[in-house]
Amino acid sequence: MALTTAETTEAALLELRGARLIESARTDRELAAAQALVDEETILSHRSVLGALGLLDLPEAAAVGWEGLMGRVYTLGLDAEERVFLGLTLSMVGVGNTPLSAVSDLDERRLAIILRAIARLAGNDTLAVGRRI
Repeated sequence: MALTTAETTEAALLELRGARLIESARTDRELAAAQALVDEETILSHRSVLGALGLLDLPEAAAVGWEGLMGRVYTLGLDAEERVFLGLTLSMVGVGNTPLSAVSDLDERRLAIILRAIARLAGNDTLAVGRRI
């Protein structure tokens, strides 16, 4: 199946926004969380999430306010599994308080992404994609 021009453009914008999110990371925790969101892809495709992260207008350099995102988790239009994933990701940054037991609510793909992010936090940078932590 061939992609339409609109789908190709959206994919390119998603990739650029993901790169900006990773570049904005100031700490290893933020980098692990940013990479997890980029790897997961579907959460970053929500305009509400991009707006909350300050990535909607593709700034040259993003200044992500992770704390503000936590306060808006239930107003972003995410489904339950996406909210759990985002909550776990935000917990890596030190924002919010999602228990690790919430991983039982994730599908296999998202669980693998969270496990890679936890490995990055533990200092295993061999799994890192993009910028090394």
